[in-house]
Amino acid sequence: MPASPAPPAARPVARALAEPLLLSATRISTFLGTRPLTAATGFFFERGPRLFLVTSRHVLYDAANKHLPDRIEITVHTDPVNLTRTVVLSLLLYRDGQADWRQGKDSGGEIDVAALEIDRSVLPPDAVLSCFGTANLQPELDAIAVGATVLVPGFPLGFYDTVHHLPVVRHAIIASSFGVRFQGQGYFLTDARMHRGSSGSPVVMRDTSAGAAMPWRLLGVHSARMDMGTRDLEKDESLGLNCAWYADVLLTLTA
Repeated sequence: MPASPAPPAARPVARALAEPLLLSATRISTFLGTRPLTAATGFFFERGPRLFLVTSRHVLYDAANKHLPDRIEITVHTDPVNLTRTVVLSLLLYRDGQADWRQGKDSGGEIDVAALEIDRSVLPPDAVLSCFGTANLQPELDAIAVGATVLVPGFPLGFYDTVHHLPVVRHAIIASSFGVRFQGQGYFLTDARMHRGSSGSPVVMRDTSAGAAMPWRLLGVHSARMDMGTRDLEKDESLGLNCAWYADVLLTLTA
């Protein structure tokens, strides 16, 4: 009798073409009703089964600049190979008149980081995203040296790969003593060329010990450019420094 044909090989699971770091960041568009306001950056963080979108607090609420959105939109990929396939999710910022995001403060005052929990049921079943987790946080602050290289993926000035909906990455270095709260605030400084739209970007360092799925240390959340109030606007260039809030605040905001 002729031999039976061999069973077909199992179809391999498609691997994402983009690096996990690029799939961890998403563009945030803020709205007041149907009126578009601004664009910024956020990233995904998971704590057990719970999923959070992390960004700068001022992206969601900035009373000083009268920026008061009531909802945001984010883009999520739905195909690991065809990165042009995405869906846009609309997330409300208030529930029963109360803010739906979490923010915090410490002895230095308000912390410019917010975590908005996302109900996983609103994600498409084929959602493709990468998440940081507690294993990606830096356990020993004094292990990060000043001048160390870090990366900041985001959407500066709204610029990104509009075909594949992927962020761009800026190169930075640690510009202040990591672990020493700069001027008593809960952030450290980075030296990099940053722009509007990057608020809420993760500040990361390559570290394969953090896990094969996400081989990065999440050090901070980029907030804003730093400048001197006494700088002569005609004679002196901008310092080119930025503040990044320590990412360990997420242990509190996602508890």
